Amino acid sequence: MLRLIVRRLLLLPVVVFGVTAVIFGLIQLLSPYQRISLFIRDVQELKRFSAQQLIEKYQLDAPLQVQYLNWMKEMASGHMGWSEVAKQPLADVLRTRFPATVELTIWAIIPMALGGIWLGTLAAVHHNRFLDHASRVFAIVGWSLPAFVFGLLFLMFFYGYLGWFPPGRLSVWATEALLAPSFRPYTGMVTFDALLNGRLDVFWDALRHLVGPVTTLSYLYWAQLQRITRSSMLETLRQDYVRTARAKGLDERTVINKHARRNALIPVVTIVGLTVLALLGGVVITETIFAFPGIGSLLALAALQLDYATVVGIATVAAALTVLIVLLVDIAYALVDPRVRVQ
Repeated sequence: MLRLIVRRLLLLPVVVFGVTAVIFGLIQLLSPYQRISLFIRDVQELKRFSAQQLIEKYQLDAPLQVQYLNWMKEMASGHMGWSEVAKQPLADVLRTRFPATVELTIWAIIPMALGGIWLGTLAAVHHNRFLDHASRVFAIVGWSLPAFVFGLLFLMFFYGYLGWFPPGRLSVWATEALLAPSFRPYTGMVTFDALLNGRLDVFWDALRHLVGPVTTLSYLYWAQLQRITRSSMLETLRQDYVRTARAKGLDERTVINKHARRNALIPVVTIVGLTVLALLGGVVITETIFAFPGIGSLLALAALQLDYATVVGIATVAAALTVLIVLLVDIAYALVDPRVRVQ
């Protein structure tokens, strides 16, 4: 296991260089005047200096290798430019928005992963029976239903008709409670911070606002994971070692849980990792529909207003998350399948 982790870590610098080089190459499609927003830290710089002076200051007309090193230094020091959408430094915006997306990801991934694997396993065990057919209909509907359709239907019924689960992140009174001097923001994730501060009323309010986007994301990704788990389990249940385990007299629960499902989890781990990556990268449509203040809705606003610094900054963060998630998925492979450790 340690050798596997060390090998993956040694490859990280090469991967990081390749990813950042691609992003930097795309940045070069912008003019030097458009790239100024990627470097300035205060909008007052635009008033104190002319555009040409800022280009010279940040060496935006220098050779490409110099520009690349300058850009990497700025990113490494946490200076990601000026967000025109939020009217503040992009790093400050991401420090506020990213915890919201992480919170949404945590609450969505738990029911999605547990429910998808459980339903997929049940469907495979009861192959071609009623439970299998019912779960496949459930998965096909979820897989084919667009996120904006499901989200809008959810809002129309549960909020518009019943008034239960409102959009946004918090009610007005809960937002005021967060801004009170006595409330300490430990993580930036409202539900967890509310529990750490002993504010159950704020916790339930935040949870009420999360039900809509969490249900939308869980159901849509749940359907995908259920289908992958079912297919993988069906293939695994036909293997000789499963027949041997049954022939030895092991009870069916042990055969399914210990011998079949663990070996069927390899493709499932990949899907879960990609799903986490998609959620952390900002689910643009879902966050926009439910007015959830994460980086997905920020990216949508930035794209509409041609805010280059915000789009590039979010793309860079998403690239860094991709590298990290792929590393964690490789480690998860080794935990699920011991054969990976000796390869």
